[in-house]
Amino acid sequence: VFIIISRSGNDNDPMVVMADGLDVLKTCLKHFSEEARAELYLNKDVPYLECPPSPLEFYREWIGPNKPCIIRNAFNHWPALCRWSPAYLRERVGSKVISVAVTPNGYADAVCGDRFVMPEERHMPFSSVLDIMERKVESEGVFYVQKQCSNLTEELPELTEDLETHIPWMSEALGKKPDAVNFWLGDSAAVTSLHKDHYENLYCVITGEKHFILIPPSDRPFIPYELYQPATFSQGEDGTFEVVDEQNADKVPWIPVDPLSPDYERYPEYRQARPLSCTVRAGEMLFLPALWFHHVRQSHGCIAVNFWYDMEFDIKYNYFQLLDSLSRAVGQLEKD
Repeated sequence: VFIIISRSGNDNDPMVVMADGLDVLKTCLKHFSEEARAELYLNKDVPYLECPPSPLEFYREWIGPNKPCIIRNAFNHWPALCRWSPAYLRERVGSKVISVAVTPNGYADAVCGDRFVMPEERHMPFSSVLDIMERKVESEGVFYVQKQCSNLTEELPELTEDLETHIPWMSEALGKKPDAVNFWLGDSAAVTSLHKDHYENLYCVITGEKHFILIPPSDRPFIPYELYQPATFSQGEDGTFEVVDEQNADKVPWIPVDPLSPDYERYPEYRQARPLSCTVRAGEMLFLPALWFHHVRQSHGCIAVNFWYDMEFDIKYNYFQLLDSLSRAVGQLEKD
């Protein structure tokens, strides 16, 4: 059986696979995922390390194999762990104006009906966000400090005195500093929909806890993608939200499945995915490798800081692109 894939380099160009090879291709992709889980490198749970490893060990055991882990005692020396109470933050940065994502349902950058909807981005004093988190004021919508452009160093530089702006052993392992250091403060209703990033991610929980659902890149054949018209939430003076389409914008490929309540009838292939669930508590650090799919929730008022190190665009990335192309080809053929 011959399987032919043609791709010009444009993500929107069609890929052609001979129909008689579809079952063979699906079987190969299924075995690829099964082999990664059963015989090669994946763990059934996210393992714990009781202390940070050496740079060489971390690269060899975790970055290279692309495996997640939770590291304890990695940032016990940060003053943030004992300082970052609401009272301290009010005094230190209460007057600072920061970017806040506001949605009616807690889902920012997520599929809503037939749209990919982004949050309304609002600029407001940090103290006003704390008022909402502490429920001192009533406000329509769900608020989440989640701007992912190194908002800790760009919008809240005063807080960098309470932690490190890079993780020394990670920087040494990769030979570079992080591309971004992000600050997160969220309502318990705020949810990060299933997606992946091209970053080696160290996610440090300062207060509260974060709940992650992780799916390895080798399960890409079972993760559905669809194209959506991009739009943005906009809140009116009466407090209600409307969805406003982005004009003259290309459609956005996004994952429509909700891992908390997957629609197996609509996305039957997702049954074959094998998610890992883990909770990262205050004082713990999650290593989330590049290209892992992840979905995130948190306890109310949880504060976290994460470090994005750009991944190496090497043969590992090249292999994932091939897997992604084959998965999309199968999905398109099944629709046709």
